[in-house]
Amino acid sequence: MIPQDFVDQLLSRVDIVDVVDRYVPLKKAGQNYLACCPFHKEKSPSFTVSPSKQFYHCFGCGAHGSAIGFVMEYQGLGFVDAVRLLAEGIGMQVPQEKVANPEASRKARERQMSLEEAMQLAAGYYKQQLKSAPNAIAYLKGRGVTGEVAARFGLGYAPGDWQNLQAVFPQYQDDKLADAGLVIVNEEKGQRYDRFRDRVMFPIRNQRGAIIGFGGRVMGKGEPKYLNSPETPLFEKGRELYGLYEARQSIREKNRVLVVEGYMDVVALSQYGIAYAVATLGTATTGDHVRKLLRHADQVYYCFDGDNAGRKAAWRALENSLPQLQDGKSLNFLFLPSEHDPDSYVREFGAEAFEKLLEEQSLPLSAYFTRELTGRVDMNTPEGRADLIRQASPLLAQIAAPALGFIIRKRLAELAGIDVDEFDMLTTGKPRPERKGKREYRLPEESHRQIHTPIIRKQIKWLLMNPAWAGDVRLPDSVPLSDELACFAMLAESVQEHDQPPNTAQLLEGLRGTPYEGMIDSILQQAMQDQDEFADPGEDDRTQFQDGNEKLMKMLREAQLERLKLKDRQEGLTPEEKALFRELLKELLGASN
Repeated sequence: MIPQDFVDQLLSRVDIVDVVDRYVPLKKAGQNYLACCPFHKEKSPSFTVSPSKQFYHCFGCGAHGSAIGFVMEYQGLGFVDAVRLLAEGIGMQVPQEKVANPEASRKARERQMSLEEAMQLAAGYYKQQLKSAPNAIAYLKGRGVTGEVAARFGLGYAPGDWQNLQAVFPQYQDDKLADAGLVIVNEEKGQRYDRFRDRVMFPIRNQRGAIIGFGGRVMGKGEPKYLNSPETPLFEKGRELYGLYEARQSIREKNRVLVVEGYMDVVALSQYGIAYAVATLGTATTGDHVRKLLRHADQVYYCFDGDNAGRKAAWRALENSLPQLQDGKSLNFLFLPSEHDPDSYVREFGAEAFEKLLEEQSLPLSAYFTRELTGRVDMNTPEGRADLIRQASPLLAQIAAPALGFIIRKRLAELAGIDVDEFDMLTTGKPRPERKGKREYRLPEESHRQIHTPIIRKQIKWLLMNPAWAGDVRLPDSVPLSDELACFAMLAESVQEHDQPPNTAQLLEGLRGTPYEGMIDSILQQAMQDQDEFADPGEDDRTQFQDGNEKLMKMLREAQLERLKLKDRQEGLTPEEKALFRELLKELLGASN
């Protein structure tokens, strides 16, 4: 973990205008800067960067965040890597927590750089060899691959001899060639030879664009059809995706990513203009893959063959996706006809037909989940429905998205012929919650929330955009805190703990990974609908915020008073509650005079 005070210090030293301008040319527009959004297609600029708030927001697609968030989104990096990239740019050293041996850590970094250089040299060699390999050229042309697409993906050819790489690595015995997975060492015979021979070569890049591995495909008969680099200090199959680096721009524009199974599928789809495809690397889709995919796009499509192997792979992908699910993000499953893979389908029917199939025939995760589970049991018998509940229980427990999880449970409960409370009791083992009194007793509290929730969300938005106003917030200890109100109180207290109020970016980054992150994101998406939201506030704005606080407090006191009245009628009040009742009544009567 990177300490929060380092993140605050970093954000106080980097200028988001400079950071964004490196990637997207900005133009001054009043107090702020404008550009066409890099995350979706638009003709008129709606992407706004605020130097005073150190925050960006697109009023077209809703993308927003700090300088760290921008680098994460644009470069497709994780939080730590984005922080490190920004810190290196201004000469700050990211603190290393619990590094037992700094010297060993330094040597490991140097080793990694050395291995990356070796991979880059090998890729250059393979690419050069392709130019004089008529059999490889004929193979690629036969698959419909143009020279432009081959260049885009850096395709190459590994000749059939045993020690081809000696041409670019005079020190062929160097251990780094084995460490990078470029050569195989036979210790018993004291021999070493190239891992890849007589194969079309597909370089695999990480999110920085560095080559970390290769996939090699045979051009005729031979096994394995695809040969991947082994696990190395650079390359971990369960974390990387082929083509993600090349697909980043298209993924941002479409806000979708398509996951296929083969390198040639990615290349062929790109050839036909479907440039947002990536491939797993000879392994099942992992949780790390899903997390990475959801950082890049809101819509993820898995595309599998329609045979038994494809269906097994799809279910495995679903299982590994459940703990990564997020409300507001969608995962979908497409099964192609058994005689096709993405490569053959797009070449036979074209890009338009493929995308139509993707949009019309894909199953949302919820539908696929329900279909598969109900298809495994006899839903016409009590025993079958009971087995459905048994099989669903461990899977439902893994779903990380609260709203989607509830909707799936509700649907399964309907199919099982029971209500969702009973279903939850059976799947979780927790007793059904008891309801005291009539259901109507819950309505006053719910209607009260509907009244003041918009006000609280507006106050939260004001506070996020103007953290220095936190001093205007005073919530009595007697006010129960939950949901949006708890978020509002937490924000105010968080700012009040600082000697100097943080800017918007620092405040938001302090919430990353907390239970409030999703709520804050939702509030910003809903509240910021026009450019005026980014303007620096005036005195009238501050007055509106203060008036909003007073109105909110009045409504909270009234709601407390109503709850106490209800309790007094039903079961009576404690001495402390009676004292609070008198105090609230006095305050409200005083406010109305």
